[in-house]
Amino acid sequence: MSDSLHIVCPHCDSVNRVPAVKLHDRSTCGKCKQNLFDAHPVELDSNNFTQHISRNDIPVLVDFWAPWCGPCRMMAPAFVQAAEQLEPGMRLAKLNTEEAQELASRYNIRSIPTLALFVGGREIARQAGAMDVNGIVRWARSKS
Repeated sequence: MSDSLHIVCPHCDSVNRVPAVKLHDRSTCGKCKQNLFDAHPVELDSNNFTQHISRNDIPVLVDFWAPWCGPCRMMAPAFVQAAEQLEPGMRLAKLNTEEAQELASRYNIRSIPTLALFVGGREIARQAGAMDVNGIVRWARSKS
């Protein structure tokens, strides 16, 4: 692991350098001064998706979902609980496929919810279907 990591702020999308040894401390964004990790998934859209998956030096787990999807709504609380367990070693994020249809198409999302794990801007693993918090955490840790 290098001496510092790039972490994208979940609030203003700025890239921050965080010393690797301080990743588990309550680091704040150099631009907006808010916490870099708040144990809650980041809401992604067409404007900030690429920034988050390509500029974070930690894995990014994206939940591709839609508001009309029953299983997506059922899994949402478990995804928040997973963020509490996986941060700060992994960033959890949500992408509404109804609002970002071009991204859903680009990543060939055929069913929702779909979890996709990105490292260095590349998708390294994918899992379709709703899971409970233990399933999300176990799957994410096994793939990262």
